[in-house]
Amino acid sequence: MVDRRHMRRLGVAALAAVMLLGGCGKKKELALPTAKEIESHYTYRGTLTARLNGNVAEVTVVQPSSQITRGGVLWAKVGPYILLFSDDTQSLFKDYPGLAGVQIVTELAGGREIARALLARNELSDILWRRSLNIAGQARRDGTKRPSLLDDLVRWGEEHTQYEYNKKYTST
Repeated sequence: MVDRRHMRRLGVAALAAVMLLGGCGKKKELALPTAKEIESHYTYRGTLTARLNGNVAEVTVVQPSSQITRGGVLWAKVGPYILLFSDDTQSLFKDYPGLAGVQIVTELAGGREIARALLARNELSDILWRRSLNIAGQARRDGTKRPSLLDDLVRWGEEHTQYEYNKKYTST
């Protein structure tokens, strides 16, 4: 006759073995996008190019000089955040688990850099993503009429990214 405790131990051991074997399968591949795949994630009316820099997607957009002329420092700073906090970036992270970050670089036609911001994959929780999309959406929709919304987006971006601004366009 088999002891119940012995049977329970065998059951626990068998369960542990199954769990270990289940974990021995192939690890989920940490896929990275190509430059074309990065570009295809974004909707932008102007010039947009992308490249993969290690495991960071780097997206460069040409920001219209009229925005900098009319909007000054605020428009120079907000440029990267308009694209960075978007459904496009969120879906890029979801589609490519190996992507560590997304960096948006804004420049003028001719290549002079205005600003850049890098968002790390794990910086935003689901709740913070929703908040980011809300702030950026309001700024995109009403920022021209209410510049305070652009300012809110800049502050949010500075709290959640690594950023650099070209002093020529952002010094007050």
